[in-house]
Amino acid sequence: MTVRLWLTIALAAALALTGCTTETPDYQSIWSTTSATPTSPSAAADSAEPMSIATFLEQAGVAGQPVAPDKLTDLTVSMPTPKGWEPYRNSNLSPGTRMIAKGETYPTAMLIVFELNGDFDVAQALSHANTDAETSENFTELNTSTADFGGFPSSMIEGSYDLSGTRMHSYNRIVIATGAPPTSQRYLVQFTVTGYADKAAEEAPDIEEIIRGFTVKVP
Repeated sequence: MTVRLWLTIALAAALALTGCTTETPDYQSIWSTTSATPTSPSAAADSAEPMSIATFLEQAGVAGQPVAPDKLTDLTVSMPTPKGWEPYRNSNLSPGTRMIAKGETYPTAMLIVFELNGDFDVAQALSHANTDAETSENFTELNTSTADFGGFPSSMIEGSYDLSGTRMHSYNRIVIATGAPPTSQRYLVQFTVTGYADKAAEEAPDIEEIIRGFTVKVP
């Protein structure tokens, strides 16, 4: 079965591929291009403005530290690299980001892991996971899921949107994972695969391989 294609809310990837420059982002800025004056999450939730998961975590007082997936010892986070895809490196990407691309531009797949420190309601956080996707320019939702992924709480959204006048398809999943005991460290994992809408059928086999092979598990 063909996997429906993909929605990205990863600002860093878009900046990297369009040649823009920005300061190295912290975990909040991965999903949001705006900042907000800190208030309580419950108070902000009552406002008319949609809240991103980044804003929710920031306002809950949660600190995030980027960690390269291959440096984790208490959690396995990985994605496959199809034939013809290569690592993509750019100084605009958050430290520790793993990104692969086919050629010089899209399609791309990106994996980001943040070590989270601070208490928060996981279900409430994930209720904000798709906000940036849903507020992308001319966004059309194709599929969503709030089912666990690998036994961990997760939220997934697929859809299409406009980026600099080009129609894109993207798949985005956020997983709140807990590492192995005794530390049982909590992590946020973001996995995003993005391609051009008019090449969806052509790129589908590679995209399906990457999505099927995405893994988050305790070693």
